[in-house]
Amino acid sequence: MRSGFVAAAAVAAAVQFTPAAALAQGSLNLICSADVVICELLENRFEKDTGIDVNMVRMSSGEAYAKIRAEARNPKTDVWWAGTGDPHLQAAAEGLTLEYKSPRLPELHTWAVRQAESADYRTVGVYAGALGWGYNSEILAKKGLKEPKCWADLLDPAYKGEIQMANPNSSGTAYTALATLVQIMGEDKAFDYLKKLNANISQYTKSGSAPVKAAARGETTVGIVFMHDAVAQAVEGFPVKTVAPCEGTGYEIGSMSIVKGARNLENAKKWYDWVLSPEIQSLMKDAKSFQLPSNKNAAVPPEAPKFEEIRLIDYDFKVYGDPEKRKALLQRWDREIGALAN
Repeated sequence: MRSGFVAAAAVAAAVQFTPAAALAQGSLNLICSADVVICELLENRFEKDTGIDVNMVRMSSGEAYAKIRAEARNPKTDVWWAGTGDPHLQAAAEGLTLEYKSPRLPELHTWAVRQAESADYRTVGVYAGALGWGYNSEILAKKGLKEPKCWADLLDPAYKGEIQMANPNSSGTAYTALATLVQIMGEDKAFDYLKKLNANISQYTKSGSAPVKAAARGETTVGIVFMHDAVAQAVEGFPVKTVAPCEGTGYEIGSMSIVKGARNLENAKKWYDWVLSPEIQSLMKDAKSFQLPSNKNAAVPPEAPKFEEIRLIDYDFKVYGDPEKRKALLQRWDREIGALAN
């Protein structure tokens, strides 16, 4: 692995925890920003292992960040688990999350520890995933399309209406894609690229994994996603092929944070330490989640993308995890890309 690897609308849809429930002995209010299958697996296993009642809501990274920010004066969430690291770093920079040094830190990969160090231990890496896409090989063959191996290939006019990606305002996956292209091409050229790509986009989804699920079902040809989400569809038996872009690509460090003002702080710390253990991280494969776990002793699913075979860029988490940088990029995306999509 290379060195360096190393909105408020969501609030209305959020589960509302009552003060009585939030303060109840033995409870935990959890936002999970991973696929719902792994969210539910961990929720059920934690309740079984600890006897603590988990109130879990599944949200994309952008939605979770917006909810935690909106509730800063009266937090209703204890722990935010998973989702791309950029919004976790943004929350840390804004003082929305709590410093915590887990006794599990020495067991983690260097990239996960660096994520914690960069945020003054207000977040930590829990898994990693490389950005790419998945395509439906049957549709590709039926329509006589060439395999898209590079970012440049996605601009082929033959792909008009054949690609889906998420909206970076709601999706951490899509924000990672936006930040990746800016780092590869430079900001102005990246936005020129995205304008051209927009001509081939059929839909900007809310969820980061939705585009490749649509490709699996035959609703689109290509979904720009984290590669492990494409692998998950292939393992389910769908004709999905996974691609790592030839020019290089970014990656996520899926992260975890304890919310400042958590009402169930001790239970939040119990979850934090529990979910960083090798035993629990090894369960990811049971939920058909194929990220690289952060605990060095956890089992890596054999189907997981091989990072040593992917041309990873030296993704700058500090710069692109900065709240002002994120705000500026999203505002430009809304002006120049989102406006075209409406």
